[in-house]
Amino acid sequence: MNNKVLLIDTVHEIIPEKLKKSGFTVAEAYKESKIEIQKFISEYCGIVIRSRFNIDKEFIDCAKNLKFIARVGAGMESIDTDYCNKKGIVCLNSPEGNRDAVGEHAVAMLLSLLNNLPKANKEMKLGIRNREENRGSELGSKVVAIIGYGNMGSSFAKKLSGFGCKVIAYDKYKKNYSNQFVKETDYKEIFEKADILSLHVPLTAETKFLVNSEFIAKFKKPIILINTARGQVVKTSDLVDALKSEKILAAGLDVLEYEDASFETTIDLKDNPDFQHLAKSENVILTPHIAGWTYESKTKLAEILVDKIINLKI
Repeated sequence: MNNKVLLIDTVHEIIPEKLKKSGFTVAEAYKESKIEIQKFISEYCGIVIRSRFNIDKEFIDCAKNLKFIARVGAGMESIDTDYCNKKGIVCLNSPEGNRDAVGEHAVAMLLSLLNNLPKANKEMKLGIRNREENRGSELGSKVVAIIGYGNMGSSFAKKLSGFGCKVIAYDKYKKNYSNQFVKETDYKEIFEKADILSLHVPLTAETKFLVNSEFIAKFKKPIILINTARGQVVKTSDLVDALKSEKILAAGLDVLEYEDASFETTIDLKDNPDFQHLAKSENVILTPHIAGWTYESKTKLAEILVDKIINLKI
């Protein structure tokens, strides 16, 4: 039986160690290009990746003996999962591993924005003491709306449970998930009641630029936006317009429309007026796609994924 697994991205040492103990032969191709890997990928029954390049139809057709693709992380938009299903290739990921990290990061962004922490911190370090101008708002008085109630959305809701705020959520593909942390709802109630909107959806053709000017205009109240999902779920130019008009009061963005597929770099933004507006705005927090990027999640992502591989019947 072919038990050879190829690591395409660097991963936690737990993955190759446990695979070898379970009888797999493990090889690495960290430096080889996609085209180079396609020449010998047919030798392997499985691959482990993060986000170095897209696994598309051409790549899959070269992988004649592939049984599984395992992604360290949550989102699967870099893999043609539909074509994999047609070819009988199992696609695995490990969103359980970084859901706590994402939930905590989203809460941290939200509390920072509500309490003007970035602005107050910057001013104090310059010797400027503005108390009234930095008066905060309490989370407990707010309605928080979540779009996407999977691992990340549910983790965020659970983290909010001690603050006394009302949490509502919409997920097109889930039903009957109301519990002590959240009330299941629809877009109508979200547009009517939300003070805060947090995005926890995968990037698909359906969700790309979901948050645009038309979408934002439907909210009855000005909102705070938190995006720890994928950058292209939000149309940046429309977000900037909404910030200027105060239809959106503040934004916490861990992800940007301008990221490349690996999430490691962005396109050159020095002449991008929309990004420059975000960068200069005191009511915007930007982080470099690190919501799920904790020391603890690095270990959990690997442990959960490798156990899924080992438990496959291949």
